[in-house]
Amino acid sequence: MASEITYAEVKFKNVSPAAVAEAPPEKKKHENHPQKYPLCLPWLISLLLFLVCIALIIAFLVAPFSRGRAHPTALQQKFTEWQCVSGVLPGKEESWTCCPKGWRHFQEKCYYLSNDLMSWAESEQNCTGMGSHLVVINSKAEQDFLFEELHKYSLRGVNYYIGLRAQEVGQWHWLDGTPLSETAAFWRAGEPSNVDPEKCVVIHTREMSQNNWNDVSCSNHCRICQAEAVTV
Repeated sequence: MASEITYAEVKFKNVSPAAVAEAPPEKKKHENHPQKYPLCLPWLISLLLFLVCIALIIAFLVAPFSRGRAHPTALQQKFTEWQCVSGVLPGKEESWTCCPKGWRHFQEKCYYLSNDLMSWAESEQNCTGMGSHLVVINSKAEQDFLFEELHKYSLRGVNYYIGLRAQEVGQWHWLDGTPLSETAAFWRAGEPSNVDPEKCVVIHTREMSQNNWNDVSCSNHCRICQAEAVTV
């Protein structure tokens, strides 16, 4: 017996006649979104501005002292804290005159009044170590200023060395070698004694007159140091 062959008609919807391999789905391209800044950016900007302000403050405080000077003065090298007063010099813009903190200012000079005792030689070494020297008094105005400051500051009766002494009895010279001018000498009544043991000079604060210099032995007394003020 011959076997029967059955035919069936099959239809495939939406399929092309040729078999096509499906490609893997393409990855979506990254969309262009606006770049988001880090949340810490405002803090970074604030920190930067703060550092700029600090730098400006340092420049304001430090730079003026070196302005116009190739090298800082000895006084500037020794001190970091200063007190300044403003003023206008003739023919110039406003400027500041500065002295180390704790020093007295008069005209273009700075003055240090000690509260410890040293010999005349040790006193001069101490002043030199601070970028200054024992005071040299050149005018009545300067003498009057020191008289007033000492009476406000010191204990009555304390002696303060100035930069005047005699290598030979009666031959008074300032420490820079300048002879004493009689027009700028402020001896107490009856002074100087001009005797061999007394070759150094102090301001004697017990004296109530501006004429208060006294020659003494070069033993232990307080001292007045003097230096040029720093002008900026």
